[in-house]
Amino acid sequence: MKNTFIAENPSVLWFLAALSIFSLGVAMLSEVTGIGLISTSFVKVLGKTLCLCLVAIAMDVVWGYCGILSLGHFAFFGIGGYAIGMWLMYARTEGIVLDNLATQTIPATPQEISDAIGNQIFGLVGSADFPLIWSFADSLFLQLTMVVVVPGLLALVFGWLAFRSRVTGVYLSILTQAMTLALSLYLFQNDSGLRGNNGLSGLQNIPGFEDTPQAAISIVFFLTSAAALAVGYVFFAWVVSGKMGSVVKGIRDNEARVRFLGYHVESYKLFIFTITAIVAGIAGALYYPQAGIINPGEIAPIASIYLAVWVAIGGRGRLYGAVIGAAFVSLLSSWFTGGGAPNINLGFYTVQWTDWWLVLLGFSFVAVTLFFPKGIGGLFDYLVRKPQ
Repeated sequence: MKNTFIAENPSVLWFLAALSIFSLGVAMLSEVTGIGLISTSFVKVLGKTLCLCLVAIAMDVVWGYCGILSLGHFAFFGIGGYAIGMWLMYARTEGIVLDNLATQTIPATPQEISDAIGNQIFGLVGSADFPLIWSFADSLFLQLTMVVVVPGLLALVFGWLAFRSRVTGVYLSILTQAMTLALSLYLFQNDSGLRGNNGLSGLQNIPGFEDTPQAAISIVFFLTSAAALAVGYVFFAWVVSGKMGSVVKGIRDNEARVRFLGYHVESYKLFIFTITAIVAGIAGALYYPQAGIINPGEIAPIASIYLAVWVAIGGRGRLYGAVIGAAFVSLLSSWFTGGGAPNINLGFYTVQWTDWWLVLLGFSFVAVTLFFPKGIGGLFDYLVRKPQ
């Protein structure tokens, strides 16, 4: 009798139970649905952390399970944020423009309305015309479609070109980093159509819910992010289990042998690369309405390197390890850079953690690599499993 999916992956139930308890606890302690012990700003931090956990899982699948060290997956995360951000900014600006024009004696024409919206959005970069990429910005459904289609299509084309040429190892990592750098540099230009260095702002103001307090919006996004993380965890646990999971892990360990056994390695790698890019885009679409702003700096190569560091610290090759690493580093980063950690006065020098946090993160990465190569998840394995 074949074992069921849950029997083969007991960590799925444990993870879902822990996530459910955590989500319920936050809801009960929040300002809107609970007793108000957790502030709205911290609920947003937790919601954003869940989104980072989701993209970390995607990174773990493509790197920890398939062996592809992608230094460009945060670019897909940012693309998802830009896609939903375009609709948020357009719809919010349209509402403001219509309210202003409603006081006019002569009703404005559709072209005048469009020009006014364009001037509001792009006036900051010296333009008033809508670029071609904003063609669907007035449709929530189409922009949500772009959240999936654009990262997926970019990953599909890039992956097909790279994998069919059998680019592997560090060369593939350099290619993904080059792709990310090129995209970031392009978006920094004012004529990119996405407001250059200014990016898209005011994304926390959800059109149609202007009178709804941010406390209520934040808890909705938090719970939605938790649901997305749960679905993503179960989906990827299914992907990396069974026959497909064995082939994917075989590619990681010995790609030539898997190819010799008759498997079309490139197809498996392309599937993993593309599906993880799509999930990264979805995570970004949930993250940036909670962050409130997105700019090209979010897509810079350093962001994808941070993503790899999170997975390494948590323990690659373990889905829960990626979640632990992303949550651990994200929350610590918020604490150190947000002024929560007290400065240390050494007499001759004062250690300010807002300046030294990245140094501490770098030392942590080196320490984990040297002394705990399996990451925090590996320590967890050691605690819950008795040595043989």
